[in-house]
Amino acid sequence: MSPHESSDPATLRAVAEQVAAEAAEHLRGLPAPHDDGVTTKSSPTDVVTASDASVERFVRDRLVQLRPGEPVYGEEGAGDAAAARWVVDPIDGTVNYLYGLPWYGISIAAVVDGEGVAGAVSEPASGRLWSAGRGLGATLDGRPLRAAATTELGQALVGTGFAYRAERRARQARMVAAMLPEVRDVRRAGAASLDLCAVAAGWLDGYLEHGCNWWDWAAGALIATEAGAVVHVAGSPGVRGPVDGDALGADVTLAAAPGVAAELAALARRSGAGTV
Repeated sequence: MSPHESSDPATLRAVAEQVAAEAAEHLRGLPAPHDDGVTTKSSPTDVVTASDASVERFVRDRLVQLRPGEPVYGEEGAGDAAAARWVVDPIDGTVNYLYGLPWYGISIAAVVDGEGVAGAVSEPASGRLWSAGRGLGATLDGRPLRAAATTELGQALVGTGFAYRAERRARQARMVAAMLPEVRDVRRAGAASLDLCAVAAGWLDGYLEHGCNWWDWAAGALIATEAGAVVHVAGSPGVRGPVDGDALGADVTLAAAPGVAAELAALARRSGAGTV
């Protein structure tokens, strides 16, 4: 394989789609979540299941078969972020998965020099498959995606998420409470990758969350960008979009329809995003 072929977005996108779809099938064949072994990581509410580990092993094994020699950086198995070609979240939305809620996904992104060039997010519960390649657009089950045409912040439906640490959740809650009167409404679904995909589809007009890791947004941010959304990710390798990130916070992820992106960022700043 030539160096050009190895980093071609269309080729990497096809691999991401294939492995994400296969991993979803693998997850559907595992024991039900309530039978799963459960441990915790950063806090008692930050759970990891046996299925998370099983899916990541499956994805790593398939990438070794399909793309030998390419380093993988994953939520459960870690790796060298600086050298990564693949960034993997085996189950984004593990708490949803554990409780039997269907809003969880498997996120696989391909990066070149730390920048996302292709990615896919599969939804095991629904069978949906989101994907994008840099310069190639974004799709849901093969259908092109486009971010919403919303231009009034007061009509914007905004997604968000909360940290695992109680003290930070309290600060996030204060920020959201300040923002809520200025937008249509707020949703908290529990899976960052799928929230970003929802912005890509126009199901959300915006999404703002602090504390996401690279594996949470690596594929979803590219999907939202390729669908025409404005995307800003701070404090992580990869995406930096045309939004002034000052005072939004060192680890903020923001994606929004172009017509409300600047206003949403300004509202977040006024609401204390920089102190979250």
